[in-house]
Amino acid sequence: MAEQQRHSGAEVASFLLEREAEIIDSWRRLPFFDSGDNDPAQVERDCGAVVRALAEAVRTGDEDDPAAAPFNSLRGLFIELAGRRTRLGDSASEIAVEVGRLKGPVVHLWKSAGGHRGVEQTALLVDALGTLRVAVMEIAVATSAELIQQQQEQLLELSTPVIRLWRGILAVPLIGTLDSARSQIAMESLLQAIVDQGAEVAILDITGVSMVDTMVAQHLLKTVMAARMMGAECIISGIRPQIAQTMVQLGIDLEEVTTRAGLADALAFALTKIGYQVTAPGGAIGR
Repeated sequence: MAEQQRHSGAEVASFLLEREAEIIDSWRRLPFFDSGDNDPAQVERDCGAVVRALAEAVRTGDEDDPAAAPFNSLRGLFIELAGRRTRLGDSASEIAVEVGRLKGPVVHLWKSAGGHRGVEQTALLVDALGTLRVAVMEIAVATSAELIQQQQEQLLELSTPVIRLWRGILAVPLIGTLDSARSQIAMESLLQAIVDQGAEVAILDITGVSMVDTMVAQHLLKTVMAARMMGAECIISGIRPQIAQTMVQLGIDLEEVTTRAGLADALAFALTKIGYQVTAPGGAIGR
């Protein structure tokens, strides 16, 4: 039985290698390989690599194992192709459908090739093509998850901008719900900006923050302490009455932290701190 299976595998492998050019020609315009702006020569190389891997898989009896060496050798290619489709907006299931379309042309060539085409040989070919789909699907899912993670990180960074209000004065306007991830990014971004710009004062404005719990308050306090260690005074502005009551109820001590009612008050304090004089409305700001 094993000998018969090896013989069937060798027959299918020979078919794939002998008809490689025709298979490549039928694959090269399919979405999985060609997104419209690919180098035709590279598309041909990619298609050929997959055909040869399929041939090796059926020859070695690994047509059912997506982790086997023949499929694993294509991992880099699959990551590139699946990643490209993901960036174009395809989901993992849509990519799987695209890979599934590779089977039709191969099976058509197999059936039209003539000669003895037994059930076992056909099953080996179909199994190998199905395993190819599974291998790509696994990578597509991982690639989609990685892309989502990257997008979330980018959104977090965009949602915690560091703004230069004045020479030596920075501000981080925080809006929405604060969690540990956003708080950590805000702290890291602010500290890096303090170093890069030699800032003397940093303002954390939480006017747009809907809720502050113990964990978030601790992050804010850590940010204030870290800024001081970097040589900058840190001010927290925009503590609304509800948040102030919550912080009192939680026993959060802001005695050593400079606070101001709003961003304008914090900026006026910061300007004074670095040596400017802030006059009444209608006046000027100067040394």
